[in-house]
Amino acid sequence: MLDSKYFRTSLAIIAFLTILYLGSKVAFLVTPVLSVINLLLVPMMLSGFMYYLLRPIVNYLGTRKVNRGLSVLLIYLVFAGLFVLFWMLVWPTLREQIQNFIENTPYLVEGIQNQFNQLRNDPTFSRFFSGESDVTTRLTEYVNNAITWVTNSMSNLIAVVSNIVVLIATLPIILYYMLKDGHKLSPILLSLAPRKYRKEGQEMLKDIDSALSGFIVTRVLLNVILGILLYIGFLLIGLPYSLLLAVISIPLNFIPYIGSVLAAVPVVIVGFIESPTMAIWSLVIILIAQQIQDNVLSPIIYGKSLDVHPLTTVLLVLVGGDFYGLIGVLIALPVYMIVKILFLRIYEIIIAERTEPVIPMPDALPDLDLTSKRGKDDHV
Repeated sequence: MLDSKYFRTSLAIIAFLTILYLGSKVAFLVTPVLSVINLLLVPMMLSGFMYYLLRPIVNYLGTRKVNRGLSVLLIYLVFAGLFVLFWMLVWPTLREQIQNFIENTPYLVEGIQNQFNQLRNDPTFSRFFSGESDVTTRLTEYVNNAITWVTNSMSNLIAVVSNIVVLIATLPIILYYMLKDGHKLSPILLSLAPRKYRKEGQEMLKDIDSALSGFIVTRVLLNVILGILLYIGFLLIGLPYSLLLAVISIPLNFIPYIGSVLAAVPVVIVGFIESPTMAIWSLVIILIAQQIQDNVLSPIIYGKSLDVHPLTTVLLVLVGGDFYGLIGVLIALPVYMIVKILFLRIYEIIIAERTEPVIPMPDALPDLDLTSKRGKDDHV
């Protein structure tokens, strides 16, 4: 029975389930660890994000014989200057648009209802609304709930100021040491691996580093350029809250596939409140900007495809959002890329060990001249 593969597999499953059951009984031991992880997850995630963006600059300054610590401080100084420029040039307009949006929220829902009423009375569109008054009412309620949610989120930003302060206080420190000593992490991890697997481990870390670097840098470049294109287009058609909507679209577009739809919803709603024609033009601007991003910029900026199927991406976004909310949505794809590289590399190592070439035995012993030897022995 012990030699049975089915019996051994059953024992392994029972042992695994027993470990899970016993682990659920001592969950109180894991709770402090999870609390620490939750506390450090956002600063570490943002630090890693900024690390891959700024590491090329630090490496370039290193080639110019500039100390890594001094390079990081110079980058911080540049960022301080950019923040001052943002505060002086961009923030006044952005703050004014946020305040106007919050103050005009009650009138936004009324504007949507008025637009629906005008379309219903228009001979061209009246046939689409015949007997569909409950549909328009439902749509108005959905939009009302969405606008209320956005307004409450903006109004409750003060409630998360303490978390933002903690983030601002810890992020520069973590990022400083990542940029200064990040190149030392790979040798430390390799020293933990067995000697015979260190070459494979080095290739694995190199693949992970290259995948994360390419993904983060290209996504940032593409989304920032997309936000600029959207802002220019919104200004050309005279869309209200153009800067606010463009700024909102940048982080939303970090969510693969679904993010572009989420970013388009508030733009179309604001355009529809202005007029149905404005909603159509705003949608045209979004489609043109996304086409430029997908067909012109992506082939230039992306060195190679991420090799992730669209359906896999959507499933990862849904699972990540269910497990960890917005943070889970943002880190789902990078985590999948890391796990995929680890799995493929480990699988290759296992297959390589199972198919190691066996040195063949010679078909026959070499012919020996035993006759002469036997003759000499007989002579003796």
